[in-house]
Amino acid sequence: MGHLAVFPLLALAAAAEGQSFADTKTTEAQAAASAAPKPILTAETRGDIAMARKDYRQAVELYKSIAPPTHLSYNKIGIAYHQLTEMDNAARYYARAVKAKRDYAEAINNLGAVYYAQKSYRRAVGQYSRALKYAPKSASIYSNLGTAWFARKNYQKASEAYQKALDLDPEVFEHRGTNGVMLQERSVEERAKFHYYLAKTYAKAGMNERALQYMRRSLEEGFKEKKKFVEEPEFAGLQKLTEFQELLTLNPRVL
Repeated sequence: MGHLAVFPLLALAAAAEGQSFADTKTTEAQAAASAAPKPILTAETRGDIAMARKDYRQAVELYKSIAPPTHLSYNKIGIAYHQLTEMDNAARYYARAVKAKRDYAEAINNLGAVYYAQKSYRRAVGQYSRALKYAPKSASIYSNLGTAWFARKNYQKASEAYQKALDLDPEVFEHRGTNGVMLQERSVEERAKFHYYLAKTYAKAGMNERALQYMRRSLEEGFKEKKKFVEEPEFAGLQKLTEFQELLTLNPRVL
């Protein structure tokens, strides 16, 4: 024990000197870092920050200051206007983005989102279908296409589009946030029926937990056709589950 406690004075002195040297170097490095010029944020980066802060008007002005304008900046201006619900301005800038880059699927999709918001569902379907020609692996665009078909009450085509979206991205219907370069539509008028079809889509994919979650939502929102959960073949794999049987017998309070 006594031997282990002995530490040569020379070693202690060396350690102290090393510590002092390290501290000096650290101080010099910190001083140099504080003296170095801070990186200048571009107008686009500042615009992105404004979007994240939901200061959409400021974002518009910053994106408009980008010179020369690009298909990317036009699209971002469109999204900012979209968030301000200035749909005519949004459509104008999405169109400019597409004119600058004909195969820019994100802007074509966003133009479809404008038509959807304006309840021009046929035109929305056309834009989403066009966008998919350039981005055939986009789950978000397939989701939007399904929602547009749903609004047109073409439930078969809506289901097909939703299934394709889920095949491409199992989390596609759970994504939130719209500050990227492409908008994903989430507003529907018949929410009970919409959630029924999502339950059906998840059930067909074997994602039972999500299927039950949306089954519950549809019933809570007033979905009346409970027999469909028994008759539709997509729900066959759920019917032996206790939670499925409980949902069929419950009369949940409509939200």
